[in-house]
Amino acid sequence: MAEESGSTRPKALKINLDGLKYGTFAEIGAGQEVARWFFHAGKAAGTIAKTISAYDMAISDGIYGPTQHYCSRQRLEAMLDHEFTRLVERLDQTRGERTAFFAFADTSATQTRSQRAAGHSWLGVRFQTEPRGEPSQIILHVDMLDPVTVEQQEALGLAGVNLIYGAFYNAEDPAHLIASLMDDLSRRRIEVDTIKFSGPAFAKVDNRLMSLQLVEQGLTDAAMFTAAGEVVQPAEVLYNKPVLIGRGSFRPVTNVALEVLDRAVHQLQQDSPDAQDLVVLMEMTLNNLMSEQAIDHRDFLARVDILGALGKMVMVSNYTRFDKVTSYLRHYTQNWIGMAMGVPTLREIFEEKYYTDLEGGILEGLGKLFQGHVKLFIYPTRETDAGDLTTSDSLNVKPELSHLYRHLVENGYIESIREFDAGGLHVTPGAVLASIQSGDPSWESLVPAQAATMIKEKGLFGYGTGGG
Repeated sequence: MAEESGSTRPKALKINLDGLKYGTFAEIGAGQEVARWFFHAGKAAGTIAKTISAYDMAISDGIYGPTQHYCSRQRLEAMLDHEFTRLVERLDQTRGERTAFFAFADTSATQTRSQRAAGHSWLGVRFQTEPRGEPSQIILHVDMLDPVTVEQQEALGLAGVNLIYGAFYNAEDPAHLIASLMDDLSRRRIEVDTIKFSGPAFAKVDNRLMSLQLVEQGLTDAAMFTAAGEVVQPAEVLYNKPVLIGRGSFRPVTNVALEVLDRAVHQLQQDSPDAQDLVVLMEMTLNNLMSEQAIDHRDFLARVDILGALGKMVMVSNYTRFDKVTSYLRHYTQNWIGMAMGVPTLREIFEEKYYTDLEGGILEGLGKLFQGHVKLFIYPTRETDAGDLTTSDSLNVKPELSHLYRHLVENGYIESIREFDAGGLHVTPGAVLASIQSGDPSWESLVPAQAATMIKEKGLFGYGTGGG
């Protein structure tokens, strides 16, 4: 057990013995599992000003204000606002000169009290790094995956102590702080799919990079942020919405890539009246980001800066196969899922080598890919400017898969994009990147004008290294 051999109890004791830290614990929905660690560690009087657990909805609303969802970012932020403000108001005069105040809060729904397949919780800590300093804040969302409630509660307690300890002692190294959230835990027990840092302690932190860290370090399989760079928990934007995904490296994003996506959006909405409230995601996988076995964070930011300027929401994942993307999205929506891609990507989906880890092979993989309302929108391609046109209707797959492929086409699971620009079908991101790096100015007409401007002004993707 973590209480006997793990790091959680020593962490709580170290905080209790730190005479600078003093604060409030407010927990809703899964007991007082975080505060419990500080009481059990001993010397809790040195840390805890107050603990509260407002289970009754009317009581909770009376303290923090009404809300539509009790386990939500909005309720968590209201809890942090209220508790930190009251703590400082009541104690600043008597001990403000020698105390760095903090407020910890969590609002949770365990499995037995939620319609979700697992429990989940929003956790956060607002804290001063020095007496009377401006507060900083970390909030995160976790899925609690244990099969029984008491184990979910225990996991929440461990995660809460890790968060508080990380805020106090690892704020200068957010990547290490993120890794430490899993101390005494594992992905079998929790998944951290959202984290946001704010305040003066994190003035130089880019939360998009922190989302990438969650995926890189294996705390989650996918993370999302808006065009404005705001990190979001997937359910906040995907819940029962139709979704369209465009996958790629976007190094750089090309006119063809946007054309594929825009045409697919138009066709999906034209043919499916129930797909009007559509969420469009630009997905990059870790494989897309790899360069010489490592991820260049500056290069990653260059890509997402351009996508953000174009108004695109970004998803970062470690999914290589498309069926894993469908399974992930099905946690949040039962509505339409569309995937926009070119013929070369469609050809790869029917490569059996990608499904060797599945007991049912490619049949199992395709079954998972097309679960629910799923459609692949396929943009035609040409190998060269004067080459033959290849569409999803004319694509040849292995003979043993041809009947399966025709079944999917004839039943509308795979559909050609009807309208397209024949002039750019042979353009690939790799060729555009090579032109950027060699100084060949022809690349400028192959990317959106905003992208071209940013690449030249900031010297992105090796621009200027080859005479450009």
